Amino acid sequence: MIPVATPIIDEEEIQEVIKVLKSGFIAQGPRVAEFEEKFAAYVGTEHAVATSSGTTALHLALLAAGVGKGDEVITTPFSFAATANAALYVGATPVFADIDPLTYNIDPERIEELITPSTRAIIPVHLYGQPADMDPIMDLAADHDILVIEDAAQAHGAEYHGRKVGSMGDAACFSFYPTKNITTGEGGIITTDDDEIAEMARILRAHGETERYRHTYLGYNFRMTDISAAIGIAQLGKLEEFNSRRIENAAYLTSQLGDLEGVSTPHIAAGVRHVFHQYTLRVPGSRDELMGFLNERGVGTGIHYPRPIYRQELYQRLGFDARCPVSEAAAAEVLSIPVHPALTGEELERVAGTVREFFE
Repeated sequence: MIPVATPIIDEEEIQEVIKVLKSGFIAQGPRVAEFEEKFAAYVGTEHAVATSSGTTALHLALLAAGVGKGDEVITTPFSFAATANAALYVGATPVFADIDPLTYNIDPERIEELITPSTRAIIPVHLYGQPADMDPIMDLAADHDILVIEDAAQAHGAEYHGRKVGSMGDAACFSFYPTKNITTGEGGIITTDDDEIAEMARILRAHGETERYRHTYLGYNFRMTDISAAIGIAQLGKLEEFNSRRIENAAYLTSQLGDLEGVSTPHIAAGVRHVFHQYTLRVPGSRDELMGFLNERGVGTGIHYPRPIYRQELYQRLGFDARCPVSEAAAAEVLSIPVHPALTGEELERVAGTVREFFE
């Protein structure tokens, strides 16, 4: 089976972990600080605050920015549930804006329709590695004095009109889960230019301590370990290489599949660098049949995502009744196929050839 995603871990990462284990400093320590400094420099922000996961990064970013009970957070329903769950964690209410049918990212025009006096933040998601349309989102936020927290979990190294994702909002959150463009095993990070958000995030990730055993706030244990950070430092040095391979693999797949009837290849918006965390086809009417065909022939697939967040049982139980028809249609038709940098040329040919075989 050719997996739809796989981490690339080699001898460098192994040796870096061994160094940490031998150092005796295994929990949050100097390697976390080093990773934060290097990641902030890469993204182009003043601060980076490492966390235990992308989900805890989102949770902390909202807390540190002061979002809480009674606030509304506008976001996309076409994402992993953690995007909206983070609003619930802090007592806020997620409000779902529909997506652009080509990029699958949140539609700025749909955001504007949903802004109320209770709107405190917008969480755009850079889905599949393609940046959301940030300029109109930032303009809306400025006009209404609303925070913007980028969910960049799938978009390490992506760019929007020459700016890296993670550097445009009031804060941004990345994930380092094993399927992401780089990994730390489990882990996340908040990037920001806001000194207060960064400081509060550092305090809240470590039990609310402002100094050792002085608990000023209700905090959490959301820290990253030096073991994870050591892996992350090694991976960060390879990120551009990994992304280049993803982009090349995506270009090959599009060249092989772009002429097929019954399937649409990914759309790349003008002025962006899409880093292809996922290569997602649009298959009206026969998505599930194609998925079964590929899986039977050893090609892994994924559906990202099979239902809008508000259709999840949790949100139905909470009484959410959003209507986002573009997201509903996408959920019924999208199918991700392998694009990751570990693919060999032969495997890429097999992936493309098997898709063609189904349609031809």
